[in-house]
Amino acid sequence: MRYRTRVTAPAAALIGTAAALTAGSTAYARPADPGDTGSPGPETLGDPVFPSLGNDGYRVAAYHLDIAYDATTRLVDATATLEIRTTRPLTRFSLDALGLDIRAVRVAGRTAAFEQADEKLRITPDRALPEKAWATVCVEYSADPRRSLPHTGWVVTPDGFAVCGQPNSAHTVFPCNDHPSDKADFTFRVTVPNGLRGVAGGLLVRTENLDGGRTAYTYRSRSPMATELVQITVGDYVVKDRRGPHGLPLRDVVPTARAAALEPALSLTPGQVDWLEQRLGAFPFETYGLLPCNSDDPNAFDFTGLETQTLTLYKPNFLLQEEKKIGSHMMHELVHSYFGNSVSPATWADLWLNEGHADFYGLLYRYERGWPDSLGLTTMEARMKDTYARGDQWRHDSGPVAAPNAVNLFDSQRYLGGVLVLYALRQAVGDEVFAAVERTFLDRYRNASATTEDYIAVASQVSGQDQSGFLREWLYGTSTPRMPGHPDWTVTPVSPSLAVPHVRGNGHHHDASATL
Repeated sequence: MRYRTRVTAPAAALIGTAAALTAGSTAYARPADPGDTGSPGPETLGDPVFPSLGNDGYRVAAYHLDIAYDATTRLVDATATLEIRTTRPLTRFSLDALGLDIRAVRVAGRTAAFEQADEKLRITPDRALPEKAWATVCVEYSADPRRSLPHTGWVVTPDGFAVCGQPNSAHTVFPCNDHPSDKADFTFRVTVPNGLRGVAGGLLVRTENLDGGRTAYTYRSRSPMATELVQITVGDYVVKDRRGPHGLPLRDVVPTARAAALEPALSLTPGQVDWLEQRLGAFPFETYGLLPCNSDDPNAFDFTGLETQTLTLYKPNFLLQEEKKIGSHMMHELVHSYFGNSVSPATWADLWLNEGHADFYGLLYRYERGWPDSLGLTTMEARMKDTYARGDQWRHDSGPVAAPNAVNLFDSQRYLGGVLVLYALRQAVGDEVFAAVERTFLDRYRNASATTEDYIAVASQVSGQDQSGFLREWLYGTSTPRMPGHPDWTVTPVSPSLAVPHVRGNGHHHDASATL
């Protein structure tokens, strides 16, 4: 796959065309003629962690999601309109979809045949699509956020919902090419009963007062987004606006009844953005803010924060704590705007680039302020020495840092294990060169996806030395290498009896983060 390649189409055009495309017959179309040129598109992108995730044969340039929430039935009625460009002739192609009740599919304005199989929506257009062709795909569907599924991206709240698609569940919310290597432009139109508020990632561009006591809010993201980073929320929320560094618009989406209590946490964001910009450069998006989801249910979602693009999802009670208990993890989530969102992982095996960097800067922020971490340590060197001692055990239990599987993807090896790799690189090349590596990597792959090998290449180029052997040993080796500058550090021998997952809960979550 060419991860940096992204097709583009005018996202604004989707706002105007989506409504028109939803009209028309829902009858099934005939399958493509046997004589049509082309073949079915592959139903995989070959991800080493989630091999069934994503689809090939096309790239998505833009999504328009038109979602209406019924507060009485608590159901969602939606239309997803996709602008795609084929990369090969196609008689059939697929989207990822699970738990969605599909009513109709149209391709280029013509009714298309479709079937749902496992977690795929297979679409057979009325006529084959040639290579390098643009096509508009329109899918009408409904969904019940409360539906029990093998995995879900819905967060159900007493007054609506939020979305948590990472890593492989965005397609339970909308049909999509659900892989971070296929980033696209997004617009969202969220229709809700008066008294509730609909919000999505990006900036508000339109508000419509509709018949029947409803309001529609349209949001647009100025930068491309991976499907796993989409945020759409409905509830009794108030939007609180403030300014960040250089006039950056900050907006928080807060449960109305908790707005005052959450203000101390929300007011920390401008200073955090300023601290991070000094290290990583200008904030990469048009806005940022927090979404303390309107639910106290401990099972509503099994993580503390999730970096949905421009609007980070949180458990509200976490943000009610004093700054020294929340500031480090707030920085972790903010760092994801750079590592994870602006530059996304090309495959899920590259997750350490997200989580290692988020914990690295989150811990630096903590230790600069003298806040002890969960082990009672107060310096990066002390925490890295402790982590270094655990290195062989973690490699034994969880594999190398850059070689996860679906079970151990979100354990400590991707978080603190990733921090240890970055710390080792900084020790080897020095603070100034390391900072230049970070900024060059972010600049080169902004609004795209990058691999571990891309990071290694940047580190080699910027440092003026081949770092491939050094970094591959740290990232893929089965034993922990020597730490530059610390020849006295030792690794504890592996004990099979200690082989346990290094997480604080279960499932896909960020609670393995050392910033908590």
